Amino acid sequence: MKKLKIRDTEEEFNVGKIVCVGRNYVKHAEELGNEVPKFPIIFLKPVSSLIQSGEKIEHPDYSEEMHHEVELVLLIGKDIKNANDNEAEEAIAGYAVGLDMTLRDLQNQFKSKGQPWTLAKVFDASAVVSDFISKDEVDVTKEKIYLKVNEELKQDSTLDKMIFNNIEIIKFISSKMTLEKGDLIFTGTPEGVGKVVKGDKISAGIGDNLRLETEIT
Repeated sequence: MKKLKIRDTEEEFNVGKIVCVGRNYVKHAEELGNEVPKFPIIFLKPVSSLIQSGEKIEHPDYSEEMHHEVELVLLIGKDIKNANDNEAEEAIAGYAVGLDMTLRDLQNQFKSKGQPWTLAKVFDASAVVSDFISKDEVDVTKEKIYLKVNEELKQDSTLDKMIFNNIEIIKFISSKMTLEKGDLIFTGTPEGVGKVVKGDKISAGIGDNLRLETEIT
């Protein structure tokens, strides 16, 4: 069981499921040749994929193309089902910046055959998160989100460019499955995703409050 805390608090959260949103920025959908979705595209990662800033990502030897994807991550603070706007807002306990690492070559192979691309997303250390901060500390809706590889800026956008905002995402997911205290939601990545190789150092952040660092080994 993995546990998380919100910075400067003592409350612990047992991490449950990790729910991820795909294609939540128009330019990212376009850069991969995908249609812009009419509703959130959802997939899951296991808790075994989760590591924290400062830990390293081991590049799987069965892939030749691992991509970085920087995202806003929501920490769910209470159990909710079929949430309305107020319930969705109240369910957010905190925010982090995260990485949804993706084996793009495997994903493309599976997609071309009409098969699920789960194995491109669930490998160990494929979900990286920074420290979490309380949602009361910052309004993230217009914050800058960015990612650098070896100090070179690769992804650079703002969170208000998400197709589906935090409330819409939580309402949609909770209409399909119960969200529980300790669940994480990765809200999608902006354009600029790209390949990383062993030895690369990744840094990412949201505004001035959230930052993570990791390395590919």
